[in-house]
Amino acid sequence: MRTVSLLPAATEIMAFLGATDHLVGVTHECDYPEIVGSRARVTKSSIPHTSDPAVIDAAVRELHGAGHALFSMDEARIKALHPDVLLTQALCEVCAISETDVRALAEKLSPVPRIVTLGGTTLDGVYADIQAVAQVMNASDEAEELLAGLRNRVKHVHDILKAAKAPRPRVALLEWTDPVYIAGHWGPEQIKRAGGVDVLGTARAHSTTVPMEQLVLADPQFVLFAPCGYSLKASVAEAKRCLALPQWSWLAGRQVWALDANGLVSRPGPRIVDGIETMARILNPLLFTAIDARHGERVR
Repeated sequence: MRTVSLLPAATEIMAFLGATDHLVGVTHECDYPEIVGSRARVTKSSIPHTSDPAVIDAAVRELHGAGHALFSMDEARIKALHPDVLLTQALCEVCAISETDVRALAEKLSPVPRIVTLGGTTLDGVYADIQAVAQVMNASDEAEELLAGLRNRVKHVHDILKAAKAPRPRVALLEWTDPVYIAGHWGPEQIKRAGGVDVLGTARAHSTTVPMEQLVLADPQFVLFAPCGYSLKASVAEAKRCLALPQWSWLAGRQVWALDANGLVSRPGPRIVDGIETMARILNPLLFTAIDARHGERVR
């Protein structure tokens, strides 16, 4: 099945199912695993290349408010790839190509490719998305094995925390810093399953902006920087930038960590379980093995 993935999480799901041979096209953001670097890039972004979160947020709001797409597809290239399947999403208009645009493109292709739309907002929803992709790829056995492993890993964390009667520290998971966005969707569930209490996030709901005063009053013991779309290196740099600013001085005396947002939090694929394990190691380090240096770094 010649498959074009228009979502990094879908690309990762394909890889975990052992189906990368079917991938003929991916997005400009797809970077995991390394093998997808050899696939045709079929999207581009209209968002400016800058490390300034306020500039990025302003650009996104301006483009979205004017009705312009944040991402575009190379329709000619996709057509030349003759896809049988298009993988897309219906979760976020800001994070990826919209499902509406994908369906409009599909109608121009002959034969019309099958569209698989992912939209999980919880861990179980992500599991269902994995099964949906597997069904199209005739990889049900691979999906069963993958999902059993993911569930066992989450249960392992739960069992350790339960046996130790571990305290649940207060946690803030930051999806953006200027303005401050608190992670929603699966983020609060990740924190809960890792043994923490999310002080502001709402499970299954979209991420929301909060004033700094509200974040301070929420009094988190742990603050996790995981800006959407950021690597660990970029997250560390952003966390350190914030720590140098007076409006973030309240972080003194709290544990502050930067995470590989792309690998652990932002993309609703199998690696969100890596995110749960990483958060568990941060929140209760005496109960788990040391954190993988590729996943997170303490910055205060």
